[in-house]
Amino acid sequence: MAPKGLYLRFPDGKAKALTFSYDDGVKEDMRLAELFKSKGLKCTFNLNSALIPFCEEDNKGRVHPKLTLDELKELFKDEQFEVACHSATHPMLTSCTDSVVLDEVLSDRKTLEENFGRIVKGMAYPYGPTDERVMGLLKSAGIVYSRVVTGTREFSLPDNWLEWHPTCHHKLPDMDNLIERFLTDKPIRDAKLFYIWGHSYEFTDNDNWEVIEKIAEKLSGRNDVFYGTNMEIYKAVENFKRLEFSADGKMVYNPSAQTVWAAMQGMPAFKIEPLESVKLD
Repeated sequence: MAPKGLYLRFPDGKAKALTFSYDDGVKEDMRLAELFKSKGLKCTFNLNSALIPFCEEDNKGRVHPKLTLDELKELFKDEQFEVACHSATHPMLTSCTDSVVLDEVLSDRKTLEENFGRIVKGMAYPYGPTDERVMGLLKSAGIVYSRVVTGTREFSLPDNWLEWHPTCHHKLPDMDNLIERFLTDKPIRDAKLFYIWGHSYEFTDNDNWEVIEKIAEKLSGRNDVFYGTNMEIYKAVENFKRLEFSADGKMVYNPSAQTVWAAMQGMPAFKIEPLESVKLD
């Protein structure tokens, strides 16, 4: 545990971070990705590997075509975007048996890893719900984080990575006020995270692409914000937690393979390189 007065910072010493998470791998993800690329924003896309390509119809009769494998490979050739699990066929996992949950998650992982050449350990729950049983099964399947859908309207880090609550959905009515709170916040102690999620087909269904365009415009280009994928946020936090300290708390060692950033109250942020020890003055 970090000594009192030592606080997490995101890469480059940033005290604030922004991440996005979009589900289902639909055609509109390509347009969303182009918007995010133009604004320097990062996003995690959660995919159902057994539904590539596929067309879904919602309860209002609207069809949401999925991206083809070639389109997905084109999208994910840029590491600005993370590919993550969403289960193979999108069932409500809390209603599935243990064996079905494990098969849904492991087959999704294996297929995504084979096709995209990356280790996939992140996830978003289909429909949102989870419970202790499902979380335990995800952990045994190698998943390290999974997002639910209930927003907090806050900028706090999760207490439980396998029940990761976002800040909000992109359609939040008072989004402008939330963005203003985030941008004007100047954290002195705990780092802040703004996490937005949704489905890109919603912008087509509701004919309101201007909603996400406005969000992207307002939140992009900030020197005090780290823009990361869900996994990059997870790794920054977990590597900070793994720091080791001397008995008197005056020296810190970074055992991880990645640079860790930290700050002491009233002092500038500093970095601790992999396998490096630093004295805390």
